[in-house]
Amino acid sequence: MITEFIRTLKNLNLQLGLSEGLATGLAEMTVVLCLLLVSFGLFFLIKFILKKSIYKIIQLSTNKFDDLLIKNKVIGRVCLLIPALLMSALLPQILADFPDTAASLMKLVRIFEIIIFTMILSSIVTTLEDIYNTHEMSKLKPITGLVQVIKIVLYAVACLVIIAYLLDTKLTTILISLGTMSAVLILVFQDTIKGFVGSIQLSVNDMLRIGDWIVVGPADGNVLEINLTTVKVQNWDNTITTIPTYSLVSNPFTNWRGMSESEGRRIARTINIDVNTVKYCTPEMIEKYKHYGLIKEYLIEREKDIAEYNKANDIDTSEIMNGRQQTNLGIYRAYIKAYLNNNPKLNHNLTMMVRQMQPTEFGIPLQIYAFSNDKRWVNYEEIQSDIFDHIISAATMFDLRIYQKH
Repeated sequence: MITEFIRTLKNLNLQLGLSEGLATGLAEMTVVLCLLLVSFGLFFLIKFILKKSIYKIIQLSTNKFDDLLIKNKVIGRVCLLIPALLMSALLPQILADFPDTAASLMKLVRIFEIIIFTMILSSIVTTLEDIYNTHEMSKLKPITGLVQVIKIVLYAVACLVIIAYLLDTKLTTILISLGTMSAVLILVFQDTIKGFVGSIQLSVNDMLRIGDWIVVGPADGNVLEINLTTVKVQNWDNTITTIPTYSLVSNPFTNWRGMSESEGRRIARTINIDVNTVKYCTPEMIEKYKHYGLIKEYLIEREKDIAEYNKANDIDTSEIMNGRQQTNLGIYRAYIKAYLNNNPKLNHNLTMMVRQMQPTEFGIPLQIYAFSNDKRWVNYEEIQSDIFDHIISAATMFDLRIYQKH
């Protein structure tokens, strides 16, 4: 029937004064176009039916995984196989009397099928990645780089299969030919190769996770995405910085994950005491300091201990330098330690100390080392500022002065 239709079209073309070859070509093209229209018409019809039925069911379903099939166009791309399969089945029959035309068109159909199959596999891989990203493990072991490599391999294999099909040769022959071009390919794809190796090292060594706060070059913020070639970081001011993946392996960077996962955020800051204000304490000074509630008990115990020591060793205390004596700096350190121990915003299970460091031209450094309970940046800064507001203000109460260059 179709053959008769083609012959009728051909005869009409001949009657219009067209040549034999042109009349035949137009007749064949008309039939093929009709077949294409029917095939894609059927595709849109089936897709319309799916949207009105299966798509609605999926959207109403409580299972979120099937929504990913729609999001990643898996079902839509499977429907694209309908025109290809229809053309593949009918072309040889329609163009039975025209084998050369049928063979050429069948090659195009096969290439279309290969492309569609590759797109379907790519969508399935993307869907599997999305499912994986719904689990907490995805933050620890992101696979975006691996997925991108799989997609590149899929499309590369598809291209090689198409080339082998068009040249009517084996795929192995194409691969052998590409082997001679490996140096060129490595040069062209060196960033991709470096990125792939870098992403594997970052993942295997657990150097970087999505959500980590890192500092590297201009980047200072949370990791949003780890790709094959780049790592995307949202900085503290909400700007976005992209960093080559391999640079995080070849260059040092700071990852604040350890702090985030710990029980507190470290405070390690120094104030400088003017050397000229450090002195031995007189009895009047000790009595004055006893009015400060946080160290009253400490001073009483300390005075008792010193008096017993000096008496036991028969030390003449008429000279203040003899025996053991207290200094205003030592009492100030004890006060700061007591203040930190009574601060509810600090974690008392972690290291806490007040230490005197080596004197410099700027005075005697007194370092406060502790950990705040709250690790959130703004709250942490508030806690730290409150502590040093108090410590700096309290220095004068112990007859000390904070060094300030004039």
